Amino acid sequence: MPKRVLQGTVVSDKNEKTVVVKVERRFTHPVMKKTVRLSKKYKAHDENNTYKVGDTVLIQESKPISKDKRWVVLSAEQAR
Repeated sequence: MPKRVLQGTVVSDKNEKTVVVKVERRFTHPVMKKTVRLSKKYKAHDENNTYKVGDTVLIQESKPISKDKRWVVLSAEQAR
């Protein structure tokens, strides 16, 4: 089964070898028919402490690295 890949923005890089990535998803509410924006934060492994706050990155699912870290940073997404 392929691993999930998500795109998000780094919101914290204070931990050693870890970045916190905020991933936002949009969908239409089934009853209200309005666009709803929900976000979730994921802790991702950043081996070389490369990424800083504000960077847009791609993260991929991986085996558990620590208690609450199950994602790895793949690369920085080019600014659009």
